[in-house]
Amino acid sequence: MTKDTAVSLWDTSAAEADYENETLGDVTVDVAIVGGGFTGLSTALHCAEKGLSAHVLEAKQIGYGGSGRNCGLVNAALWLQPQKVREKLGTLYGPRFIKKFGSGPEYVFSLIEKHQIRCEVTRTGTIHAAHGPSGYIDLKERHEEWQRLGEPVDLLSREQVSDMIGTNHFHGGLLDHRCGTINPMGYCRGLARAAMWAGAAISTGVRATKLERDGSLWKVETDKGTVTAKAVILGTNAYTDDLWPNLSRIFTMIHYFQLATKPLGPEADHILPGKQGLWDTGQIMFNIRRDAFNRLLVGSMGKVIGSKDQGLSHRWAKKQIARIFPNLGQFEFDEAWHGQIAMTPDHLPRIYELDVNLFTPIGYNGRGITTGTMFGETMAGLLTGMDRADLPLPMTALQTVPTAPIVSRIYQSAFTANQVLKAI
Repeated sequence: MTKDTAVSLWDTSAAEADYENETLGDVTVDVAIVGGGFTGLSTALHCAEKGLSAHVLEAKQIGYGGSGRNCGLVNAALWLQPQKVREKLGTLYGPRFIKKFGSGPEYVFSLIEKHQIRCEVTRTGTIHAAHGPSGYIDLKERHEEWQRLGEPVDLLSREQVSDMIGTNHFHGGLLDHRCGTINPMGYCRGLARAAMWAGAAISTGVRATKLERDGSLWKVETDKGTVTAKAVILGTNAYTDDLWPNLSRIFTMIHYFQLATKPLGPEADHILPGKQGLWDTGQIMFNIRRDAFNRLLVGSMGKVIGSKDQGLSHRWAKKQIARIFPNLGQFEFDEAWHGQIAMTPDHLPRIYELDVNLFTPIGYNGRGITTGTMFGETMAGLLTGMDRADLPLPMTALQTVPTAPIVSRIYQSAFTANQVLKAI
């Protein structure tokens, strides 16, 4: 499969080698996995380590979807305040989910260390920055709850956060010491390498076209052959299509875009000197980070409109960087890209049992690195006798969101308007 363009900056900068294998034929395995991103590859790795034969089917390339387009912040838990997660999931699952997914970054870092994945990892935390006074009030509430739970999260004053970020643009922040940053495509390819070393098979450029029961088995028909399996895991998240009826209609799809500068010199040393990743409390979220090659990345909700060299998103990024870091001077952009996020109505992910031995974890709400990785471990556990009562959240019935396509278009219009206003 020849790539026409890079998926993202990470596609060309990742130290881990890409993997291509379009051959398939007819094969029989314990587990067929659709999707070669964080979820599918983590599932394959954990299944293989538990002695199951697993085969990943990826329609494009490893990390083609949200995994390879991620901004690379390895964050803990969810966007929601932990107390709101507890309210939504109840006294049994709420604390369990918060504890497990609060440790998500540590689990990701442990896999990176175990398998020596080359993905530019940093472990200096991430900063949740207050976009204004109301955002700081929200962060104080989050801090109080994380302190109650005994987690290493610090509340930063405006002066403290200004020193850490290199600007007085923000009104304070939370520094979460559990977290860090990675090159997400490097991590994805590293998971693929680890999965294959453990015994899993991966086919890229192979699209699953039909899924049906055949007695006690499943048949996944593709454009290159058929996979017969005892169980199937759909790990497609925001890139879910119509392979299973109505599955693509259970979330609202939004886009998130990034622009990365060319490598900067010493003039950028004052920007995030600790290499923390940052996202803010704004209703239309904004993020900043520096990568291992001293590129500055900025992003927000919406699509790239134009290119890295011209157009609305280019003007937006230029204005944002100049506004936040007025002393940076001249710079050019290296790459621009966007990906898709699956947003659920309550901002919680889901685990669905769509049929006997057919599962999908889905609806990550922008937390794909940790959620996809940990749900991969969970899927392998389910297939090897894990008690469903021990799941991090309960399985729920499939429920579509009829207004999702309309809401998605409304969001996109709002995100485009935001770019226009901030590009002026």
